[in-house]
Amino acid sequence: MKGRPAPTRAMTIDGRLIPDALDEAMIHAVVHGFYDKIRSDDLLGPIFNGAIAPDAWSHHLAKMCDFWSSTLLRTGRYEGHPLRPHLVLPGLGEEHFRRWLTLFRATVQNLCPPDVAALFLDRALRIGHSFRLAIAFHRGENATQLQPILEESL
Repeated sequence: MKGRPAPTRAMTIDGRLIPDALDEAMIHAVVHGFYDKIRSDDLLGPIFNGAIAPDAWSHHLAKMCDFWSSTLLRTGRYEGHPLRPHLVLPGLGEEHFRRWLTLFRATVQNLCPPDVAALFLDRALRIGHSFRLAIAFHRGENATQLQPILEESL
């Protein structure tokens, strides 16, 4: 049967086209660059280094690459529950999420073209707010007053 070739489908996220520059290599660079910052950060380093054994970091980084690949490229590679480990961390609060988002923003702005950095950061802001709400609920706190952390407030 003759006819037109099947159209190629452009991948989108939240209604925006995924830029061609966003690929597995960029995700790897962002994840590894971000966690390098986290591990040496005065506020977040002790939390992450206390929760992740030194010999488990390579596994954690691979899992985070899978997470971001699934989140942004829709690869479906991530299997797990990203919120669960955060629920057991005592004292995790807004200052920690603000630092996490600040370091993440610095990483993606340094490593990615602006359109890719915007995709990463938009998703990170949403994830951060979702985690904050879930943690408050888990602790029995009133989460109705929690406002999203906005990029301009970082």
